[in-house]
Amino acid sequence: MTARRKTLQNAADDYSKIIDLLSRFAIHHINVSFSCRKHGAGRADVHSVATDARLNAIRSVYGVSVAHNLLEVEASDDDLSSSVFQMSGLISNCNFVAKKTTMVLFINDRLVDWTALKRALEIVYSATLPKASKPFIYMSIIVPAEHVDVNVHPTKREVSLLNQEIIIEKIQSVVESKLRSSNEARTYDEQMAEPSPSAQNNLLKDSNLSQSPSGGSKPQKVPVNKMVRTDATDPAGRLHAYLQNKPVDHLGTDSSLTAVRSSIRQRRKPKETADLTSIQELIDEIDCNCHSGLLEVVRHCTYIGMADDVFALLQHDTHLYLANVVNLSKELMYQQVLRRFAHFNAIQLSDPAPLQELIMLALKEEDLETECSGDHDLKEKIAEMNTELLKQKTEMLQEYFGIEIDMNGNLSRLPVVLDQYAPDMDHVPEFVLCLGNDVDWEDEKNCFQAISAALGNFYAMHPPMLPNPSGDGLQFYEKKKLPWHPEDEGNPAGKIGDVTMETEIDHELLSEAETAWAQREWSIQHVLIPAMRLFLKPPTFMATNGTFVQVASLEKLYKIFERC
Repeated sequence: MTARRKTLQNAADDYSKIIDLLSRFAIHHINVSFSCRKHGAGRADVHSVATDARLNAIRSVYGVSVAHNLLEVEASDDDLSSSVFQMSGLISNCNFVAKKTTMVLFINDRLVDWTALKRALEIVYSATLPKASKPFIYMSIIVPAEHVDVNVHPTKREVSLLNQEIIIEKIQSVVESKLRSSNEARTYDEQMAEPSPSAQNNLLKDSNLSQSPSGGSKPQKVPVNKMVRTDATDPAGRLHAYLQNKPVDHLGTDSSLTAVRSSIRQRRKPKETADLTSIQELIDEIDCNCHSGLLEVVRHCTYIGMADDVFALLQHDTHLYLANVVNLSKELMYQQVLRRFAHFNAIQLSDPAPLQELIMLALKEEDLETECSGDHDLKEKIAEMNTELLKQKTEMLQEYFGIEIDMNGNLSRLPVVLDQYAPDMDHVPEFVLCLGNDVDWEDEKNCFQAISAALGNFYAMHPPMLPNPSGDGLQFYEKKKLPWHPEDEGNPAGKIGDVTMETEIDHELLSEAETAWAQREWSIQHVLIPAMRLFLKPPTFMATNGTFVQVASLEKLYKIFERC
């Protein structure tokens, strides 16, 4: 067409896209022969013959090197309550080497993109492939037609599936298991090369430095003051490795790659949102206000450990930062709420909580903080009015935010803002009161922003209510026994005036506190930090409000120690 031809700057650009498209169809529809040749060329760039074996089609289209390193995978589920699908495919093994990921995905025989699945599989491969290598993936997924939403992209290029997070998790698990079972033997190509005399002399001078895998000259030695962490999953360099803490057995704190991957699985790609202008404006504001310097730190930081109850120690390049995990998690949750708008999974509460009682609890907590007691009747009136208001907004809260309130005014469901993470339910009263008091229900944009901010604050990783039992916090778990007479024999632990008191530890409460604090640190390390690397766009105010504080430069510290 004339209009199309005017916009075409280079015919080679479109031809490469045509070749890529036909190549993908050729390895899926193996019962059809495909041939594509540029006008005037002597040979076809794509040529496949109808065959019964998909591997033969891949060999003729993508080459022998690809077909030689493929593994068959299959997964399925017919549980109507969770997911219904069938998947078959071919994936590259651990010996495969490529510069970019090639993923050919057909859902119900339709060629589509599914970014969430692609990202999940790349996470699996990142643990098995060399750092610079990318996988080859072909998959065909069959699901009931009514489970597919094809209207999430203007060109129908992307789709969304019912219960897609469950499907992604099961496919990811099958691929991971297949790669592990095939990882027992790897092959390496060797290239024989004689090192130069200068290289031999260097090797003799520094015998601790080994040759590169290719057999060439040794890698350049990195100065000690320039060395930085390169493996964010290695627990040996974290702070808690040097602290003598009692292990909490029932937590099952598995720091393996499987736990890390499962903690950051996202059921859908973050950029999918409902078609509402106000939500898009809020997301655009996040993108425009993103601080580029902090974004670089967030994307490539390494978690060291918790410096105190609020600040985590992070390393980026040769710099150490104190990062306020409460502020970071609050902003991350806020952004995730906006990006998952109207696409939430639900947390079902085992016992629905009456809104009026929750609001009364929050109002009483406010009185405790201000050390004053207000009018009880006034509190009941406020709680009753807010309960009626939220009951009127039930439909909107459920449809857009996954917050379900039944006809009796009971909170029964909460949204899943970040997969593999549940909020601290001690903050539910404060959250409900915030919904009733702080939301402008008349203005759409302000309303959505306030609800998202309330959810972000509720889901933020606040310190647990119980004091931290480590260090001086242990004194909060001591109990005093009845006084005894000094003339009695015994082993006193302390004296109060003329009366000696015995102290003992409330082990049940102490165990509860240790569990809560250990679970929080695990969530920070395995859920917050990985999700933050993937999704957080730090706003500019974080550079000045104390969320990030640079505390040291390893390079400068090394020079100081060297002089000492």
